[in-house]
Amino acid sequence: PGRAGGMDLAYVCEWEKKPKSNHCPSIPLVCAWSCRNLIAFTTDLRNEEEKDLTHMVHIIDTEHPWDVYSVNSGHTEVITCLEWDQSGSRLLSADADGHIKCWSMTDHLANSWENTVGSVVEGDPVVALSWLHNGVKLALHVEKSGASNFGEKFSRVKFSPSLTLFGGKPMEGWIAVTISGLVTVSLLKPNGQVLTATESLCRLRCRVALADVAFTGGGNIVVATSDGSSTSPVQFYKVCVSVVNEKCKIDTEILPSLFMRCTTDPARKDKYPAITHLKFLARDMSEQVLLCASNQNNSIVECWSLRKEGLPVNNIFQQISPVVGDKQPMILKWRILSATNDLDRVSAVALPKLPISLTNTDLKVANDTKFFPGLGLALAFHDGSVHIVHRLSLQMMAVFYGSSSQRPVDEPSLKRPRAAGPLVHFKAMQLSWTSLALAGVDSHGKLSMLRISPSMGHVLDMNMSLRHLLFLLEYCMVTGYDWWDILLHVQPSMVQNLVEKLHEEYMRQNAALQQVLSTRIVAMKASLCKLSSSTIARVCDYHAKLFLIAISCTLKSLLRPHFLNTPDKSPGDRLTEICSKITDVDIDKVMINLKTEEFVLEMTTLQSLQQLIQWVGDFVLYLLASLPNQGSPVRPGHSFLRDGASLGMFRELMVVIRIWGLLKPSCLPVYTATSDTQDSMSLLFRLLTKLWLCCREENHITEPDDALIDECCLLPSQLLIPNIDWLPINDGIISKLQNKQLVRLQFGKAPGLVGHTVSSQFDAFVRAPGQPKIDHLRRLHLGAYPTEECKSCTRCGCVTMLKSPNKVTAVKQWEQRWIKNCLCGGLWRKMPLSYS
Repeated sequence: PGRAGGMDLAYVCEWEKKPKSNHCPSIPLVCAWSCRNLIAFTTDLRNEEEKDLTHMVHIIDTEHPWDVYSVNSGHTEVITCLEWDQSGSRLLSADADGHIKCWSMTDHLANSWENTVGSVVEGDPVVALSWLHNGVKLALHVEKSGASNFGEKFSRVKFSPSLTLFGGKPMEGWIAVTISGLVTVSLLKPNGQVLTATESLCRLRCRVALADVAFTGGGNIVVATSDGSSTSPVQFYKVCVSVVNEKCKIDTEILPSLFMRCTTDPARKDKYPAITHLKFLARDMSEQVLLCASNQNNSIVECWSLRKEGLPVNNIFQQISPVVGDKQPMILKWRILSATNDLDRVSAVALPKLPISLTNTDLKVANDTKFFPGLGLALAFHDGSVHIVHRLSLQMMAVFYGSSSQRPVDEPSLKRPRAAGPLVHFKAMQLSWTSLALAGVDSHGKLSMLRISPSMGHVLDMNMSLRHLLFLLEYCMVTGYDWWDILLHVQPSMVQNLVEKLHEEYMRQNAALQQVLSTRIVAMKASLCKLSSSTIARVCDYHAKLFLIAISCTLKSLLRPHFLNTPDKSPGDRLTEICSKITDVDIDKVMINLKTEEFVLEMTTLQSLQQLIQWVGDFVLYLLASLPNQGSPVRPGHSFLRDGASLGMFRELMVVIRIWGLLKPSCLPVYTATSDTQDSMSLLFRLLTKLWLCCREENHITEPDDALIDECCLLPSQLLIPNIDWLPINDGIISKLQNKQLVRLQFGKAPGLVGHTVSSQFDAFVRAPGQPKIDHLRRLHLGAYPTEECKSCTRCGCVTMLKSPNKVTAVKQWEQRWIKNCLCGGLWRKMPLSYS
């Protein structure tokens, strides 16, 4: 039986009631969830005076659900489909008039969208829509979750894109099925042109009430259709797309069809007249399909699978030709896998997006360890409840009772008096990409976010719970998907362990993969550390580390080899090599070993980098000055004092800055010193080198000696210790959801920040309101009431100006590093001008 502990409500967000115009749920209501954790859904904006409807598309980021971006879709008829692409940055919408629109972000801002291209089948409602497959398919092997290599846990499956360009690059585009039995394909050429072709699915066109699209590993497309009546067969077609002479060409072929079993079963013969849901179990599993047939009050769900079967041959033929008897001809046939009993009427279905491997060993290990993400699909019912059932056996795994659904009593369900009037129930649902969260939009247009436990409510020991979350965090690290939905399940007591284990797993990968994932793991650790009051100061460190890595890469990439035919090492690599080889504490002795001509840059370039250089100088001074009281890990910067790699980076940058200072003294960091004669940079370099020597080898870290600590104690009397602008505390929802209390929100209204324990400790590091704001990435002061438009990161809260104040190429190069995403990988959102 389903476990009630498997699901609980995290938050709900509803529309404000307005006298003149109201958001009411559209019929049909659709929603879609992207791998960046953006959710798109539809409502109709009803204007009481003019009695007209505007079809709206709303896009929210799950971390700030109240900050909804609502766009008038421009669709004249109701929107029937919404689909995100694989990268989660573009959205397709289709309507009941045959119009399909492709939406993309304006200036890479998650709260600003525009419709750029589209296609149309005039007057023919679209019933199914999908992006073409890009050929990327992973499989998660639960059986190998203990393996050390990410490549074994998450293996690439050989899968061909639906269509390839010259050189095997997947072609982008979409496919849609219309109500009159047409299939239309639009291809996006790299130059922005759209090629569209439309073809009938089969010679005898018939009405298509429901359809779905899936892809085969060989690059073909499979379309399933039903005319809505359970007495008609569910038809399947193979669709091949090709480009011939710059035109798109579609070929279709009929595949075996099926009749739902409930219609051939004498006991239920005419009980369920309508097929209400038809879905392939996954976009890339064309051989499994889920069907739901309903009447006014009840539904039944069936799962079918396409199998190759041998065709028995009559004896007569076997005698004539013995060869025929040996080799049975094979045919494809649909076989029923499982079916439910009679259920309450189903109002919505959500399928898992996690590409879990379904081999017998994987299923057995998943069952033994109680790891269920990706194995359950969600069914919502008209009484407001939600069930999670196993995708193969359709056995109940977890259940959630809505506010209006009555808890089951012993009496049979038939005698239950129906509540007067329709109950609130989900009209559309979507599972997140790791299946740990479920979003539903109900018949009042309200959005609910449900948490789904990875073990479906089974109580596990701490170690096992951590392993489950770790496995999914690694999956997000490898795919680049956003991991917000995993954070929903992290308790403060788990943070320390998760961060350590994540680091251990990362260190077991090969050097090349570590290089690729180096910034993502830092961002991941930062988001985990936000969730516990004991690790909150480390969030600052991780963000500073991301900033340091980015600055180091940018400044080193500005160095140019003096002669073009130089040996294999770039100036940046040679700098690293020399700095680690020459451990001298005197900055000038290290400098002598470098070829200064590689460091020559234009004066304007050097001047434009001064803000970044200043940050490096300030940060080094701050770290050294905080060394004497290193006993307090709650201070930001603490973890740098033992991090040899980061201190080594600072040391290299100090050398580069020193050389640049000879070319243009005004680009040097400015220090306020007590004596005029003191050389601040070489003093800091000397202390930094001593500290770096203590911890340059990760497995052999020594304590700094007393002489070094004494010298650092003197620093505040020699130099003015700067204030470091740490990142602001994030105003997202995730830290408010930890005590498992339901949070109620309203679209368009930021919630009053409930003072939770974490933020009070954090105030020591962050500027109070009314103090001057800062552009965290350009390190520029924006004033207390900024006049420039800014954008902030949806994950770490980092703020920066939308428009670049600089024209210098070096600065442009720096800004290109975070034009699409923040340094932590989060999406940008535009801020209101009055954000102070």
